[in-house]
Amino acid sequence: MTALINQTIVLVLNRHWQAIHVCAPSHAFCQMVSSAATALDIARDGAIRPVSWQEWFELPVRAGDQSVRTSRGWVRIPTVVVAVNYARVPKRRVKLCARSIRQRDGNRCQYTGRVLQLQEGNLDHVIPRSRGGADSWENLVWSAKEVNQRKADKLPHEAGLTLLSKPRAPRELPVSALLRNDHQIPEWNLFLVE
Repeated sequence: MTALINQTIVLVLNRHWQAIHVCAPSHAFCQMVSSAATALDIARDGAIRPVSWQEWFELPVRAGDQSVRTSRGWVRIPTVVVAVNYARVPKRRVKLCARSIRQRDGNRCQYTGRVLQLQEGNLDHVIPRSRGGADSWENLVWSAKEVNQRKADKLPHEAGLTLLSKPRAPRELPVSALLRNDHQIPEWNLFLVE
């Protein structure tokens, strides 16, 4: 089970029990040994209790639990740990790129309103670069390729186009809103926003 020890399958909560990131079991064990984190023993009936490293090491491995062999025997791998000294919920800034603009605009041409297939659209500078337009959230929109070619280096009104909405930078989101249960770990569903 050595490969399992390095997979990101442990959900990390802050001290207020809000999801903040995921980590590998090896990192979770290190945090538990140094008392920076406690594991959550989540019973099949939904009962939850924080458990220190010493007690965790003595817990029996239940059927269906992931575990790792140590010199002292098998140890259950926690699915959720609490970072006991960490209170914040980090925010994640969205990177400015074509994919982010497409997602912000709902894969919709911002001039025609038509939903586009990936290959049908591209980025358009509302104020063209040739006229001093910047690569910014407020100046980039997702556009149908043929509309963008027709617009060329003109302003939208010069090309007879109108924007559906004014482009804006997406707001920063708490990391907890972006975490997903890709491994389908049932215990995570108690803490993740879906």
